[in-house]
Amino acid sequence: QVQLVESGGGLVQAGGSLRLSCAASGSIFSVDAMGWYRQAPGKQRELVATIRGIGSTDYAGSVKGRFTISRDNAKNTIYLQMNSLKPEDTSVYYCNAGVRTRSWGPPNTYWGQGTQVTVSS
Repeated sequence: QVQLVESGGGLVQAGGSLRLSCAASGSIFSVDAMGWYRQAPGKQRELVATIRGIGSTDYAGSVKGRFTISRDNAKNTIYLQMNSLKPEDTSVYYCNAGVRTRSWGPPNTYWGQGTQVTVSS
């Protein structure tokens, strides 16, 4: 099995910064794209940022220029540096990864349990 464990959430004032981490562990052969999603109460889960194995990245327009996703392939870990946080960034943030548990076949998608980020005004 594969587990994704997030950490780093918390309460911060508007304009502040937080850094989220997500580590994948378990029966891993390789990890493809990884990413961060968020879901606020009463809203659909939305993409925040993704990073591929080669390091290319994509960001939601609402976070571009403020958030930075990075990756440590040796540790199967991704990070999300969040700067200039706004109250509208308040959400549960979920880690997502495409993981291959064997050398053949497509990757399976796994999710972390989520970490709460609250930005006060």
